Formats: sequence, C-alpha cells, structure tokens
Amino acid sequence: MFDTHSHLDGTEFLEDFDEVLDRAKQNGIEKILLPNIDETTLPRIIELCSTHRDVLYPMIGLHPEEVDPTKRDIDSVLDSMEEQLKNGSSPVPFIAIGEIGLDLYWDETYKSEQLAAFERQVEWGIKYHLPLMIHCRKAHEEMLAILNKFPSSSLSGVFHCFTGTAEEASQLLKYENFVLGIGGVLTFKKSKLPEVLQEIVPLSRIVLETDSPYMAPVPHRGQRNESSFVIEVARKLADIYNVSLSEVERVTNDNANRLFTL
Repeated sequence: MFDTHSHLDGTEFLEDFDEVLDRAKQNGIEKILLPNIDETTLPRIIELCSTHRDVLYPMIGLHPEEVDPTKRDIDSVLDSMEEQLKNGSSPVPFIAIGEIGLDLYWDETYKSEQLAAFERQVEWGIKYHLPLMIHCRKAHEEMLAILNKFPSSSLSGVFHCFTGTAEEASQLLKYENFVLGIGGVLTFKKSKLPEVLQEIVPLSRIVLETDSPYMAPVPHRGQRNESSFVIEVARKLADIYNVSLSEVERVTNDNANRLFTL
C-alpha cells in the first residue's frame, strides 16, 4: 500500500521516527510520500528521503497557510523552490508539487497572495511535468477558477483530504488526470463521505493517505496519526465498495503508480 500524504518530517516524529517507519513497513506500507510545507521543512524532507530512498519520496511547494508576507518574502521563497526544480539540485528527485492550494478557513487576510502563489505553483506542474498535491479548505470555487485557466489535460494530481459533497466530487472528477485523496475522516462515525463515495466516486479515482500526524482514523481517533494507520482507511473502502482488502490495495496502488513517478 501507499500513503500518498504523510508529514513524517514533523517534530511529532522526532523521538520515534525509526519505529514509526518500521510499523508502516510491517503493515504493508511500501511507499510514503512527503509533502513540503515551507522553506524551513524542505531540508529535513530531503534528508529523510535521501536516507530512505526505497520508501520515502519528497514533494516541493509552499503550503497555503504559510503564504503570509509577514513571515516571509513569498516571491523569494517561490523563486528558490523553482530554482531547485529547474536545476535538479536536490539529491533526490521531487515527485510532486505540494502541498499547495488555498485555505480560507480561518480568514481571508492574504487571499490575493494565496491565489497568486497557488497559480504560480500550478504552472510548475505543467512546466516540470509533475502532479500537484492540492490542499483546499473553504475555497472550492476559487480553486476551480484557477485550475480552469489551464487545459485540464495538462494538469494532474491529488485533491488532498477530500471530504466534500457529491456535487463537489462530481466537479473534481471532471479533471480526468486527478484522483481524490481519502484519509481517516472516512472512518468517523458522523462522516458523510462513505455515502458520497458510493454515490459518485469509483475506486479507480482514489488514493490512500493519512495526513499524519493529523486526523487519525478509527480506532485510533484522537491519537497521533501515522502511516501504518492507512490500513484502516483501506479496510473501510473495502466495506464501502464491497471488495476485498487486497483489491483496494491493488487498485489504489495502480492509481498512485499512474500518477507519480517513483
């Protein structure tokens, strides 16, 4: 199985990183993809992926919540990241542009800056032939407006942590080179996501993710999430689609392999 979105570089895993990685391997997690947050997290991600080349794979991008001109010169950070993409200076190749997107959940203070940064990073996906790992919270229409500026055939990626409505799923599935990232929310008692997936989303358009250390699935809800827990998401998908766990593993692995060059 793949965990297509895990923040194993975070401080939450500093004390027991090796044990966390071992548990993932013991639970059949073969590949773990690490999204970047900002310029400060990139060195740690590259270090981990260089050390564990057979399991960990890095992304590069600026998270929308970090698009804050009071914290950093956004253009300079993006210039530096693109330079790494352009000259291939990283010791391990980046497999996606991410985590990028829009987040207007808390406020819209830097909405214009988020829009500009997102559009520029979408362009990187086209320019450098890489999929996008898109975070979108309370900005669905704004995200679509930017994506619709480009030919859909030139874009690919993951709509990370999808928890939306059937209508929103239908809109996203029109981007034929994208898949939905499904994580622990699927297992929550009051989640409407199982019904949405059953109604409109084929298994062939889903990849597994944890977003660890956040949003641990049942029966680990409330704990620190980790990649080994992705098995619980896979089990829930097997129930929803009335297929075997091995079939969920096969299809979601195929989906991830088509999207990412690992």
